[in-house]
Amino acid sequence: QVQLVESGGGFVQPGESLRLSCAASGFAFRMYGMRWYRQVTGEGRALVAGITNIGGTTNYADSVKGRFTISRDNAKSTVYLQMNALKPEDTAVYYCNAFRSGPPRDYNYWGQGTQVTVSS
Repeated sequence: QVQLVESGGGFVQPGESLRLSCAASGFAFRMYGMRWYRQVTGEGRALVAGITNIGGTTNYADSVKGRFTISRDNAKSTVYLQMNALKPEDTAVYYCNAFRSGPPRDYNYWGQGTQVTVSS
């Protein structure tokens, strides 16, 4: 059974930090690229950061570059998102995503999301 379980969300003030974790199970984690998305109520999910399966390449949305860092520990089947200098506009539900391109098909798994609220 595939599972992605996010944790680490919460309520913080502007300028503070949070570290999100996503623990994976039920699939070959090291063969999957991993991404963090976020979603604000009433909007679609937006890509925040991604990392390749062996962690050699990362990419970030322009809005979080220099503040957020994605990393992974394949031995623990876990991906992280370190979020520094948080802003109110970072408030959203953050989702962990595992992806792998086929053949025979593409694979996409999602976590249940964790709420991040940044407010003074």
